[in-house]
Amino acid sequence: MAPDLQTTRLAPSPTGDLHLGNARSLLLCWALGRSLGWKVILRIEDLDGTRCDPHWETLILEGLNWLGIDWDGPVLRQSDEPQRYEQAMQRLDAKNLVFTCPRSRREVRAAAEAAGAPHESGRKTISTPAMRPDDQSRFTFTPGDCNHRLVMEPGEEKVQDECVGRHSFELSTQFGDPIVWTRENTPSYQLAVVADDLQQGITDVVRAADLLPSAGLQQRIAERMQGSHPRWWHVPLLLDHDGRRLAKRDGDHTLSACRLRGVSPERVIGLLARTCEIQEDADPMSLERFLSAFDADQLCEWAGRIGVDGETRLRADDITKLMEIP
Repeated sequence: MAPDLQTTRLAPSPTGDLHLGNARSLLLCWALGRSLGWKVILRIEDLDGTRCDPHWETLILEGLNWLGIDWDGPVLRQSDEPQRYEQAMQRLDAKNLVFTCPRSRREVRAAAEAAGAPHESGRKTISTPAMRPDDQSRFTFTPGDCNHRLVMEPGEEKVQDECVGRHSFELSTQFGDPIVWTRENTPSYQLAVVADDLQQGITDVVRAADLLPSAGLQQRIAERMQGSHPRWWHVPLLLDHDGRRLAKRDGDHTLSACRLRGVSPERVIGLLARTCEIQEDADPMSLERFLSAFDADQLCEWAGRIGVDGETRLRADDITKLMEIP
């Protein structure tokens, strides 16, 4: 769908409350969109039936409203339009690009080991071309309790990012033949976001830099669906003071914990503004002041200087100070 104007999306998943890292990525996405006059939509990515919960969605919406982050139009939910993903699969099926794969992750790992495929401990084992079925009748999309994979041919995928420059990914070795439809009879994350972005006219995606490799995969899927991909803006991850990734299970780092403690949204915004060099300290800052101080060129300079493998960290006493009763 051709967009009428530049469009970005806030796309949280209701698998837990928003932590400070989530909040910073959403805040930067919102500020970039508002500063450049884009349309900003809110899409709840709720297809993971085993982890998503309406309770978390409620807390996410409350957290965004508490910070003052707004969006254009109604809240969109992936679960509201399941037919979109079947149609996407049918387009790939028409090109003979998907096949059924009854193997479990354990069976894929065993097949890779039997074939001598190298893999490191903790590294995701991929499905290789040697594991594709010989039976051509399995190259079809049949909704049901069976995984479906996308044929991933060799060849570098170049990703041009507005913040961190150009990067290349050999998708066939990094992702193998990725799952695009799961045995739970739902689309994979990678397929769903591409289908959503195409249908909703998303022109610009702002998110954390750990998802940069996924940009390559999503570009390839969009190309196979004869669609165009958005521009990418990947920003540094926000880590704890000891270099640990923030996780939704860390209650002290969530927006709900801040709200329940009586912390003002201005204090949270001020802290996040310092972590991305919009201000030198963590003094309270209103959303209006954050937007006024925000600059897209400065965002790209900051993110580019830190780089894909770089990081930004909270200070050791940031959370203690943030949670102090005013």
